[in-house]
Amino acid sequence: MAVDYAALRAVAAVVRTGSFERAAASLNVTPSAVSQRIKHLEERFGAVLIERGTPCTATDKGLALCRHMDRVGMLEKDLMAQLPELSEPEDAGQRVTLNVATNADSLGTWFLEAIASFTKASDYLVNVAIDDEDHTADWLRRGRVLAAVTSLERPVQGCRVTPLGSLRYQATASPDFVARYFPDGLTEEAFQRAPALTFNQKDRLQNAWAREVFGHDMSFPTHWLPSTQSFLEASLAGMGWALNPVQLARPHLERGELVELFPGKLLERHLFWQINRLAANQLHELSRSILSVARRELSSLS
Repeated sequence: MAVDYAALRAVAAVVRTGSFERAAASLNVTPSAVSQRIKHLEERFGAVLIERGTPCTATDKGLALCRHMDRVGMLEKDLMAQLPELSEPEDAGQRVTLNVATNADSLGTWFLEAIASFTKASDYLVNVAIDDEDHTADWLRRGRVLAAVTSLERPVQGCRVTPLGSLRYQATASPDFVARYFPDGLTEEAFQRAPALTFNQKDRLQNAWAREVFGHDMSFPTHWLPSTQSFLEASLAGMGWALNPVQLARPHLERGELVELFPGKLLERHLFWQINRLAANQLHELSRSILSVARRELSSLS
């Protein structure tokens, strides 16, 4: 059957903006027009493409269409650059949004600089999804993003993978927290009483560090704080101990505002850049920017 690209753009716009109203505004049409286009497309497919809600989200079939529109948007962008006479008045101001995923600690230390550099030299927009580095590869598998920072070294099907380096962590706490919970040093008994800071249920960094220090799994109380910046601030406030990226902890360690629980005992997370093969050539400058900043800010993989 013929592809109704106006309807596909409506699906992609709803998924990108989260609502029919915002999608209509981005496409310069009425919400009713967006609704009708999607309704007709769903009738042709015989399947729901958009789960109506707050926000609206795509079904698996809807995601497949969005993935296709990502590629179409990049191809059209390249074509219009070479043949501007093909552009229509309604195309003016239309910009392509790239969906990428990364872990929160990368975003809080080096990734933002990389994508900011890319956007300065490009008219692409970016939509950055945040997830644990062990799970961002799932976003690629499901077609929700074109590229991701991940801990997975093996290429996701249909993707190219490039090593980025290691993000290093230090177990830190405020001096008063250490004096309160570890007056006799970092003993197992004291460690099991001292509250940690954990990002969310996917975050296993604190457990991994404890296993390396004590040689076996350890249990300990924890506060839950889903924010890289909050981790640092809560550590400074004496709320708990945490694995903080070296780049963020360093100045506070130098000023004596934080101390290491086990001096010199770092935890490393190897990171990789995975990008959809069909988009890799067109997004060469994005990958170049990512690799340039990562290789300056991250430790080399051994």
